[in-house]
Amino acid sequence: MESEGGVLLPLFHEHPMMPWNDLRKGNCCGGYESQSEGYYCKLCDFFVHKKCGNDELSQFIDHPSHPNHPLELRHESNNNCDLCGWKIAKLFYRCQMCDFDLDLHCAKRQPPNVIDNFETHPHKLILLKERTKFDCSAKCGKAGGGLPYKCDECDVAFHVDCVWHPEAKLNYSPEVNHPYHSLHPLKLLTGQPPDYSDGKCRLCGTEVGEYFYHCSSCNFTLDLPCVLHPPPKSFADPKVHDHQLALLPRLDSFTCNACGLKGDRSPYACFDCGFMTHQDCLGLPRVININRHDHRVYRTTVLGDGAMNSVCEVCRKKVDWTCGGFSCQRCSGYVVHSKCATRKDVWNGKELEGVPEEEEDTKPYVVIDDNTIHHFSHKEHYLRRIHGNGILYENNKRCNACTHPIGLYSFYDCMDCDFSLHRKCAECPKRRRHVLHNDRLTLVTNKDPEVFSCYACYRRSNGFMYKDGDKELDVLCGSISEPFVHPSHPHHPLYYIPTENDDKICNGCNIQKRHVLRCIEGDCRFKLCFKCATQPKVVKHRVDDHPLSLCYGEEEEASGKYWCDICETETESKEWFYTCKDQRASLHRECVLGDSTGLMPRTVAKIWGTSCEVVLNNSVTRPFCSRCESRCMYPIYFKLLGRTSETYLCSVSCAFCRHPEVKWAETTDKIFLTVVLADSRETKVNLDPEGVFDFSAKAGHENHVYELKLELHDKVNVEESKINIGVRNIFCIIEKAEPERWNKLIRGGKGPHYVKVDWD
Repeated sequence: MESEGGVLLPLFHEHPMMPWNDLRKGNCCGGYESQSEGYYCKLCDFFVHKKCGNDELSQFIDHPSHPNHPLELRHESNNNCDLCGWKIAKLFYRCQMCDFDLDLHCAKRQPPNVIDNFETHPHKLILLKERTKFDCSAKCGKAGGGLPYKCDECDVAFHVDCVWHPEAKLNYSPEVNHPYHSLHPLKLLTGQPPDYSDGKCRLCGTEVGEYFYHCSSCNFTLDLPCVLHPPPKSFADPKVHDHQLALLPRLDSFTCNACGLKGDRSPYACFDCGFMTHQDCLGLPRVININRHDHRVYRTTVLGDGAMNSVCEVCRKKVDWTCGGFSCQRCSGYVVHSKCATRKDVWNGKELEGVPEEEEDTKPYVVIDDNTIHHFSHKEHYLRRIHGNGILYENNKRCNACTHPIGLYSFYDCMDCDFSLHRKCAECPKRRRHVLHNDRLTLVTNKDPEVFSCYACYRRSNGFMYKDGDKELDVLCGSISEPFVHPSHPHHPLYYIPTENDDKICNGCNIQKRHVLRCIEGDCRFKLCFKCATQPKVVKHRVDDHPLSLCYGEEEEASGKYWCDICETETESKEWFYTCKDQRASLHRECVLGDSTGLMPRTVAKIWGTSCEVVLNNSVTRPFCSRCESRCMYPIYFKLLGRTSETYLCSVSCAFCRHPEVKWAETTDKIFLTVVLADSRETKVNLDPEGVFDFSAKAGHENHVYELKLELHDKVNVEESKINIGVRNIFCIIEKAEPERWNKLIRGGKGPHYVKVDWD
């Protein structure tokens, strides 16, 4: 609307605006255009692109990305757009009810709900309608926190802008004059970047996508986000640095003063004192909680000489005390790298600056006297402490928290009913932090008959759990903290340090696991899964009158054969097993413990909606399992309730799994194949170099023969492959001979998956 004082754009700005042609970023959509013709208010330094100003804006709009409520036009925001993830400029659309924001650029376009022709991913991508945190699987590889496109088959997600380019060639100018490269215009290129370039954006260091801008005279490349949304030329924030910082848009090796890591391009620098920082370190939070520490940690610009010999409490590597990081104000010497503290598997993303810290009582009991406590999980009665004194209790005396037998340990016992807690289990705090979850976990006394699966070890349990949302840990795994010391590796402590380029094979069970604790000393590659880390050291079993101790394998090859008296098959001497004091017995761990150690005898548990009585297997005769047709040989079995005839299941495997079954998981260079067959005997496995897996075994009380031939797709390295034959399953780690010949993960992404096979 024209007026005597200029152009009126009431939805954009309250003052009249003058026609303007200046190379600047728009306060309207936050974007940068090569031809920045528009409207300008000198009074407020407010600029609107002509294209944006000529569009008819509505005060309220309906948008497919947020179908539940209309969005209202707003001014000024410190948030990011929930669709593209970029920082919002002046104008945006908002749903106040859902705290949902869209910048002007995204509000004008409607990304499709489904993309089925994305050139770098073979499956359909679905646009999510709820905000979620994710790592983009496109070339950018950056973390996101809005509405991504997701592939349900592969469980991967993408930024909207990384996979959807509406009319790209028409929307992107073939040539732009950019403020960070004023010598020459930048030309739009598609496809592969020139061979002489590093293929990365000069400003942000991200590998460029299909469309990018390039100057061949200067070998200067920018990706689309840095062309459309360039970083500011200067930055001033006293919380980051005392002086103003300027962006240096060039290749230059430097050490970031904020995080201590090396950089190779475009830092923000202080010309007064030489301070340099990565662009993404400007937004580091000030006060946060991390999952490895009970107290808050605070951002500091210099860790100081008090941290001269300190290591990061997350990655366990030395910190640069001359640079910034995070430290605990209560615990002297507790420091964390800036990048480690803000990792998505360490921090929950919440900035706590200005949020008061509430002191919380996490003590699980009240002391009545020297030997009596009142525990929050058993409010009706007091618990009396019983000292172990070397007495090994029978298996029917169990801890209600971890459900393991009391064994040799001190415990608390109810004086009025059948309720007991190991001393260590009784001392578990009501709330705690854990390396496997970013928010605080709450100790829950599970009275629900539905059993839960521990996130760390996958044990089924109906004991106490540490829980937050859908994350559930049994008390044994939930009580593990760093450093963790285990008698199987007594010389060095273990830590939870996730790595991508590692097979994560546990030294205890020789099985690939999702979560492992590892030794960080030198070249030691010792790893321990949470299940092996929490198995009982001493147990009682009816096969032997003496206590059975967990042996961590013989270092030297045994002269004779080791034999398990429970399953009557051979025991591998170099693997973990249970043995008695005089070492006459060598029993498989699985045979001694079974797979139901997390379930409390004499309780009713629901398994897939079916009520089962958890029964201690201590009678003279052992019932037949109706699933695998074998005798119930484990310490615990299940009796199905509500059946006209007595029906039994020998194990969790028979209760939750099919028999027989094959599970498959795969990485770029390995196949993890598991054949589950209860009470298998005379097992034979053959792996052919051409990629054929042959299996045969007898199972059940009728000795039914099961045979399987599985085509693996391509050649395998037999010598480097490992096959572990157990009583209930055969686990194989198969090395691909030529990984580059395997075009993709042939079983469809991350495992494990059940494989449909024909049994002969």
